[in-house]
Amino acid sequence: MSKKEDILAKLKAKVGVDYPMPDLAAIGAAAYGDPVAQFVEASAATGSSVVEAAPGESLDDIVRRAYPEAKEIASNLPGLTIATKNPDTVGEAQELNGTDVGVVRGELGVAENGCVWVPQQMKERAVCFISECLVIVLRRADIVSNMHEAYARITMNDYGYGCFISGPSKTADIAQALVMGAQAARAVTVVLV
Repeated sequence: MSKKEDILAKLKAKVGVDYPMPDLAAIGAAAYGDPVAQFVEASAATGSSVVEAAPGESLDDIVRRAYPEAKEIASNLPGLTIATKNPDTVGEAQELNGTDVGVVRGELGVAENGCVWVPQQMKERAVCFISECLVIVLRRADIVSNMHEAYARITMNDYGYGCFISGPSKTADIAQALVMGAQAARAVTVVLV
């Protein structure tokens, strides 16, 4: 038995009463008549920008309009011709340092809190966190009302990693001063297609 298993076994032996998990169906999850409108509102509350792609508008045009000063753009999305780095072909994650904009595909948006499930779809997932700004491309049809619906739809791919991203990174841990981009992107733009 490993040390971890030994510790867990000792803790389990000390449990006096085993309480069943509550019925989550009784809680009543949030449901929205227009999940897309709620997603846009919740995203704004987290500090994200939401851009709705116009018919025929290219992803290149959307990214350039949102971040006109960007020089280093990292993405493996097909159709994004302005990308200067590909997270699938870099030798190691450190090569993505200095990325102005990372562009990734979101799999699922959640209306109640404006977060997006972003599964790892590239060799170096660091692009999601090391980029100064992050663009997440999300299909409107993939927005659900609440986290219960989101978790029911999540499936893991071969990489076995994914995370919910909700707005730009921010913290006020140091001297109670708000710092944007402390752990990840300073700005997040969700592009609805």
